[in-house]
Amino acid sequence: MNIDLSGKVALITGASRGIGKGCAIEMARAGADVVINYFNHRDDAESVADDVRVLGREALIRQGDVADRAVVDDLVEASVAHFGHLDIAVCNAYYSERQPFLEIEVSKMQRTLDVTLWGTFHAAQTAARQMVRQGQGGSMVFISSLFADIANPGSLSYNVAKAGVDHMMETIATELTEHRIRCNAIQPGWIDTPGERKYSTEQEIVEGVARMPWGRLGTIEDIGMAAAYLSSDAADYITGSTLRVDGGYRLTR
Repeated sequence: MNIDLSGKVALITGASRGIGKGCAIEMARAGADVVINYFNHRDDAESVADDVRVLGREALIRQGDVADRAVVDDLVEASVAHFGHLDIAVCNAYYSERQPFLEIEVSKMQRTLDVTLWGTFHAAQTAARQMVRQGQGGSMVFISSLFADIANPGSLSYNVAKAGVDHMMETIATELTEHRIRCNAIQPGWIDTPGERKYSTEQEIVEGVARMPWGRLGTIEDIGMAAAYLSSDAADYITGSTLRVDGGYRLTR
């Protein structure tokens, strides 16, 4: 299948590392110019931009906390000022601190909801408003998690936020069909990212992989290719859907 995003501009939140990086690179590989939003890790964001340019596409880097609505408004405005239009938005930025329920610090739960749930709302609404003004349709991809459906112990805040993202996506998809703006979610499985390695030792990863149906961790490219597909004309009849990209992980839970 030929995934062609030529002439498109894709905005990706949290794109300096991990899944956001994978989405940026695969969007560029498919022909899109890319807006790389990041909060920390400026050097990593610059590296992603270099990767995008090597693929022959243009990259714009914008720092900012998606939990701040004014920052997100400025992000979309700057993207359109630079490229002239916005066609794809990938709502990927997140924050997570894993703590048992009885030990959860309210400030950390609040931060998780502010970035992972509210940040997704801010990015989706501002991007959708721009797409509606353009009148050419568009695509939004929401990066969710299997933990939206699995009650994973120790990650209540993140589980709740991602469950909200899934329901948000479906509601937004329903409302935006008249504007031909497609909205879909991806539920990644166990993906090899810096965030995952923050919580798992190498030995735990080796033991976990041995129990996985596909026999490996997912890669950021796996998620990026899925996001590029959902954003392309090849997925024109897909909206309001949630795609698991997990190598069968959910089948074991």
